[in-house]
Amino acid sequence: MPIENGYEKFKKDVFTLTKIDLNAYKEKQMKRRIDTLIGKNKCKSYDEYVALIKNDKERFEEFVNFLTINVSEFYRNPEQWELLDKDVFPKLIEKFGNNIKIWSAACSTGDEPYSLVMALSRHLPLEKIKIIATDIDKQVIAKAKVGLYSAKSIANVPADLKKKYFTEIGGSYQISDSIKQRVEFKEHNLLKDSYPTGCHLIVCRNVLIYFTEEAKEEVYKKFNAALVNDGVLFIGSTEQIMNYKEIGYDRAQSFFFIKNNK
Repeated sequence: MPIENGYEKFKKDVFTLTKIDLNAYKEKQMKRRIDTLIGKNKCKSYDEYVALIKNDKERFEEFVNFLTINVSEFYRNPEQWELLDKDVFPKLIEKFGNNIKIWSAACSTGDEPYSLVMALSRHLPLEKIKIIATDIDKQVIAKAKVGLYSAKSIANVPADLKKKYFTEIGGSYQISDSIKQRVEFKEHNLLKDSYPTGCHLIVCRNVLIYFTEEAKEEVYKKFNAALVNDGVLFIGSTEQIMNYKEIGYDRAQSFFFIKNNK
């Protein structure tokens, strides 16, 4: 286990190297994760570990990958996706037409944006669908572009869509190019980079639980600015927006929030 001292300097060093602001994460939880990784790399101090990741590209990418928590699966919390299918998509299409701009923020290994394409394919032709998918971690974006998933990861995909859009390869499942082509992946830091504008739907689920309350509020405000009036924010079942009215949302139902016109 690394020595206790030096974590404040370490946070600054990490920001210089990666532009990831560790102050925005819950400290105890994040420090414990980082200490484990430093121990695994047999470093005796934060400075020694910083020197390692500065000079070793593989260790650097391992660190970024470790920091960005990638727990992902298709159609996570299926009852929420059912609401999206039966209620949210039809209302958005009725109000805004067929060219809906959707942003999957902190998209991890692509499970979520690909789920969005498949779910929306029940309402629109594939060629009309375009999802922007962003994540801070280029390794998970690379994995998302490959589009190869475990049986467990795709367990919640509706049977007809699974049959239509996946091919089994040696116990894993390859998603079809027709779905992949509808998603544009980009690197993006929610705490630092500028946000897309004119979004009709933003999906960001089970990511902000790792952020401080201040950082969460800032992100929810930026999401609000990125949405058109009556646009929808879809959050994770582990999350809540305590002061949603104050920052410009009405609660639609469950984990869906609508940007109000005030």
